[in-house]
Amino acid sequence: MDIPSNTTAPPPVDDARPAAPVSKAAARGATRPGDRIFLGLSRGSGITLLVIMAAIAAFLTYRTALALADNTGNFLTTFEWDPAGASTGGKPYFGIAVLVFGTVVSSLIALVIAVPVAIGIALFISHYAPRSLAGPIAFVIDLLAAVPSIVYGLWGALVVAPNLTGLYSWLDDYLGWTGVLEYQGGAPRSLMTVGILLAIMILPIITNVSREVFLQVPKAHEEAALALGATRWEVIRMSVLPFGRSGIISASMLGLGRALGETIAVATVLSPTFVIQASVLDYGGGTFAQNIASKFNEASSYGQDALIASGLILFLITLLVNGAARLIIARRKEYSGANA
Repeated sequence: MDIPSNTTAPPPVDDARPAAPVSKAAARGATRPGDRIFLGLSRGSGITLLVIMAAIAAFLTYRTALALADNTGNFLTTFEWDPAGASTGGKPYFGIAVLVFGTVVSSLIALVIAVPVAIGIALFISHYAPRSLAGPIAFVIDLLAAVPSIVYGLWGALVVAPNLTGLYSWLDDYLGWTGVLEYQGGAPRSLMTVGILLAIMILPIITNVSREVFLQVPKAHEEAALALGATRWEVIRMSVLPFGRSGIISASMLGLGRALGETIAVATVLSPTFVIQASVLDYGGGTFAQNIASKFNEASSYGQDALIASGLILFLITLLVNGAARLIIARRKEYSGANA
């Protein structure tokens, strides 16, 4: 049969037309039951954590308000701790100036000592030590993290502190002119001793986290640097350390959190006094955790409120430290190599 000449061909079918959008209900229906359960558990865990944090903050704030209502001293600047009012005719008179100073100074001393040593150990394990030696060293570092605080405290009081007199005398001879490292003799139960002990205690945390970060450095970066003629140290300086900078900061903040809240070891080593010494080598001082641990059992109901008020300040300091760490990591993320 002949087709009429005026008949036009049908338009071509466009196979590239977009598919009909999938509705949200259909997408949810296509999700596996296990995914929905895991999503619910994860969301519930996050909400539970926020509720717990809010409950802790509310409890501390309420008990702090009860304590500060009757306090006749300035809570932030007073150098005494007398909630019972023994020296003021029964009127509570207490403050946290000495506790803030002691907590911050001892923790900073611990960081200054522990961070360089921990980074050096982590680099040795990850890039220098043979595999047969790296494993045992890492195992020993892990064991240090499992030692109870009371063992560190007893070791620090009976072994470390009595043998620091020579070191303190040497520091006084060469750096005593600074005033900060002046040693006047006596028992070396000072903030420096606490800082040294805390440095040993936080060393495993910083070392392990830093080691894991260094092991995640892309091998292509290291091999490219070696191919260009870089030495082992140049590879570490140009590739490993920039990549692990955020991890080092995170590890240091974890160690700082441990140092800020350490209780038993500090209470065993330190000779507490509510006096701020110009030198960190002179005995005396105090920290939040040590003060709470040593005075909570014998404190009255109001005295416990006062100790809880100091705990709120420690809680806020910890939050500020973690927040500052997050800001530092966020600002330096583009330089860390983590996005490579």
